[in-house]
Amino acid sequence: MSKHEPISFELNNSLGRKKIRTLLITKFLEEEPGNGTGDLASKYTYYVEELNNGNKIYITRPAGRNNGMDFIINVQGEYFLSRSGKRRLKSPAHHNIEADLKIKKLESPKNYNKLYDLIFKIYNCETNEFTNLPEFKNGYDTELILKILKWLFIEQDVTYWNNSGRKMLMNSLPKP
Repeated sequence: MSKHEPISFELNNSLGRKKIRTLLITKFLEEEPGNGTGDLASKYTYYVEELNNGNKIYITRPAGRNNGMDFIINVQGEYFLSRSGKRRLKSPAHHNIEADLKIKKLESPKNYNKLYDLIFKIYNCETNEFTNLPEFKNGYDTELILKILKWLFIEQDVTYWNNSGRKMLMNSLPKP
């Protein structure tokens, strides 16, 4: 029971926050319980997005940081620096996204305005479209940033529903 084959699972962001949260938690409730720690623990990987370059964004459970329904967002083929800058991780953190957006804003305020409008639509669950994206020479690919943010917003809803973690994350992003 230590590792299951990855499960493909898609959520359309246009469904709305409550429906997305309900569908995801319902999926997690289908998981089989573990029989102990280490190899006896149940672990799950869910492929949730495919990028244009073929790499996948996936979530893993359990998260290890929190209990319950929490999960970790990971990206195939990409690495993100830890807050200390000493470790390379496959899981992006809020500070990675904030730093990347600051770079994009400095590079092209005009394109950043377009990007921020898309982020705001993702935040409000108004779109699942990731085409005709503004381009930047620096930082991570725009599609990657948007899809990571989609899942960071979902993660905040699962973990901090009663405290509006989604709103706190949105407020931490650089304004145009």
